[in-house]
Amino acid sequence: MSKVLPIPAKRHLPSKEATLFKELLTLYETRQLKKALKTADQILKKFPEHGETICMKGLVLTHMGKREEGIDLVKKGVRLDLTSHIVWHVFGLIQKGEKNYEEALKSYTQALRFDKDNINILRDAAQLQTQLRHYDSLVETRHTLLKIRPTLRQHWIALAVAYHLNGNLSEARKTLEHYELTLKNVADYDIEHSETLLYHIRILEEMEDYSEALALLDVNSKSRAIVDRAAIMEFRARLLSKLKSEEAEHAWRSLIEHNPDSHEYYSGYLSNQGLSLGEMCRGLWNMHLLIQTIAETPTPEALAILRQFSSQQPKAIAPRRLALDIATGEEFRELVQPYLYSGLTKGIPSLFVDIKSLYLDTSKRDTIEEIVEAALVEFTPAAEPTSPESVEPTTYLWTLYFLAQHYSHLSRSKKALETIEVALAHTPTLPELHTCKGRILKRAGDLLGAAKCINDARLLDGQDRFLNTKTAKYLLRAGCIEEANAMLGMFTKKDAVSPSSDLEDMQSLLYLIEEGDAHYRSGKLNLALKKYHAVQKVFNEIEDDQYDFHGYNIRKFTLNIYTKLVQWEDRLRSHPGYIKAALSASQIYLSIHDDPSIAKAIVSSPQLTDAEKKAKKKAKKAAQKVQEEPKKGSAPSANEDKGLEPAQPKDDDPEGIKLIDVSDPLEQAAKLLQPLTTLVKDNIDIWITVYDVAIRRKKVLQALQALNHARSLDAEHPEVHVRSLHFRQAITAVSSEPIGSVVKEASQKIIPDELSAVTYNGQYLQRHASDPLAAFAAARVAWELKEPIREVEQIVFTVLQDGSQLDISAALKISKFLADIKSERAEELRSACNSRFESSTVFQSATQLETLKRQVLSNEEEATKEEDTTPAS
Repeated sequence: MSKVLPIPAKRHLPSKEATLFKELLTLYETRQLKKALKTADQILKKFPEHGETICMKGLVLTHMGKREEGIDLVKKGVRLDLTSHIVWHVFGLIQKGEKNYEEALKSYTQALRFDKDNINILRDAAQLQTQLRHYDSLVETRHTLLKIRPTLRQHWIALAVAYHLNGNLSEARKTLEHYELTLKNVADYDIEHSETLLYHIRILEEMEDYSEALALLDVNSKSRAIVDRAAIMEFRARLLSKLKSEEAEHAWRSLIEHNPDSHEYYSGYLSNQGLSLGEMCRGLWNMHLLIQTIAETPTPEALAILRQFSSQQPKAIAPRRLALDIATGEEFRELVQPYLYSGLTKGIPSLFVDIKSLYLDTSKRDTIEEIVEAALVEFTPAAEPTSPESVEPTTYLWTLYFLAQHYSHLSRSKKALETIEVALAHTPTLPELHTCKGRILKRAGDLLGAAKCINDARLLDGQDRFLNTKTAKYLLRAGCIEEANAMLGMFTKKDAVSPSSDLEDMQSLLYLIEEGDAHYRSGKLNLALKKYHAVQKVFNEIEDDQYDFHGYNIRKFTLNIYTKLVQWEDRLRSHPGYIKAALSASQIYLSIHDDPSIAKAIVSSPQLTDAEKKAKKKAKKAAQKVQEEPKKGSAPSANEDKGLEPAQPKDDDPEGIKLIDVSDPLEQAAKLLQPLTTLVKDNIDIWITVYDVAIRRKKVLQALQALNHARSLDAEHPEVHVRSLHFRQAITAVSSEPIGSVVKEASQKIIPDELSAVTYNGQYLQRHASDPLAAFAAARVAWELKEPIREVEQIVFTVLQDGSQLDISAALKISKFLADIKSERAEELRSACNSRFESSTVFQSATQLETLKRQVLSNEEEATKEEDTTPAS
């Protein structure tokens, strides 16, 4: 048992000073900071070593913006009185403000040792325990709060939520039942009570006690205790389905009548009937806790039901669209034709996006092409109208627009461009046509031409933020980073240091990732890392932002949405934005580790161009102006509360030099990848990168685990083939027992010892003769096996053979590989790709690309000068 420290004599204050100290606490709580500071000084004048007062003074100073002085005083106060709950509570508040949640919780735990029934400390500790997912401790803390104040409704609810988060549903149920028994004279239409009852029903549903859940729902819906009618209908339909009740069908029909365009309701109705919408629609159904015991493939009965709903709800789009996923053959043609004609005559721009998922079935894709091409002939305006009921000219235009997207999606760039040019000749003032042309050119490999087309669309509507953002995005992809930032600056804050800093403050993942990728492609790895780490910072901030909701949602009784928020936060880093940034940053760290001269070259030589230097100077002036403006204004109030969170630190590494000049690049990469290994187990790129990092860190078992996981996802993946052979080569150095024997045995299962690496590589190439990425992988393996460069080149040039499914992305990787190994045939491949992809500009020489870039940018500048409309900020 730990020794209890004696209460120091210095803590005791005479009556006058004790009253002043109580006044100090009140003044702090009411944020009368100037008076609080004077009161603290009065006490310290007579008792300069009173730890609690010193801590309170430090807390007040921190709130007033004197952060360093305040924190020093708090630490001094803690040292002077280690047995005071006040000093530990204050220290915890400071640590919480610094987002140091683990240490803050330790301080609160210390405070509770000396005042175990302090409600404020217990409540703050509970929020920290939830933030840190210490659910066992959370249950104990919530129990203590309930014992201290059993009449407070929030404490009952908070305990039930704590049990729920901890996975103890039976105790959560008991707590809610006890709570409901204590209620008296509940007001009509009490939203808080309604939310609590819905939460109780959800707990029962998760416990699979469907009968009890339905009974509770029916009683409280009839008494109007539950006021959310839509939630009542959804819970009822779901529970009746799980109970296999005959009433379930009527419940789902009522929901469909309530909202006939909800895909989820149709899925629920069909699931209740034991029917399926098929593989393509499975992702549409995500209503809470629906148990699908349905057939894997769509059935004619499902189609008949959807057609019935279409006739009953003629204005509803959902049943007609879902029917297209199920129908096949002539039945599909019969259904898709009116659907397409309706969209074309109404001029729905998103029609192609709506139906392109059907293209997974080639027969459906061909049927759609036949119908729309026939429609184009039908809608083409005649030289002289033959009937008064002639087709609207816009119908012809939207049909061309649809077909251009269709051809582009199928990589028929030439036909797509011809079609969109006809549309532009018909109506050159429609922005959608210019954006479509830009998208076609982007897919065809003409990034600069694509950026020009998107900018043409922007010039037609200067106040459209979407078009402005789209233009900037395409400029970034074309490598025009400065021009993209200038474009974005039209809609960012005018008093911001730079458009870049404003967009980072607004947590624009699209901008951060696109600019990071642009810097990566241009070889400015330090600036790319800067943007990727900014993405990581965004997710850290989102994670921190949940803290306040742990108390807010309990107070407001929004329990169902709160528990979903906690679950969502637990999966936060499975977001595609984080995955992209983490993988790209890890690749940069791997490059730095493999070739330290990359980082040295960046650190030693300035990378800024003249234009970038000019922009940097301008940004510095803007930053100084922003800092000077508050000084010119009125003096800040002495009671102004600046909070406990530290001010945004000044960016002392704007070029990302410190990020790239790290001593442990592999450790940095491992930190970024760590959350992905548990959250995103089906992404093969993650496991390949985890392998690359682990094998370089000499974590052989971890590398083997990552490789086996990648092989379980796709053993024939080109990158897995490269890593499999790399692993075989790498483990020759592993001889320690018992790891060596385990690893070598596992390696045998991947590539048998009797099979040579060269033979294994050749067999892989034969199995995937038409896959350019497989040929690229085989060429890389051959190079690593020290095969003659002519043989490596011979493998590479198989990608140009007839039947090879070579695309621009693969061609660029292969072209870069030949350049990296200093192949004499690199130029030959580049010329062949340039001829093969006629519309592409990415295979042109550096000189040609620079000339083309200057032409495009000069045209844009001229067009912008002629633009009359100035976008509003």
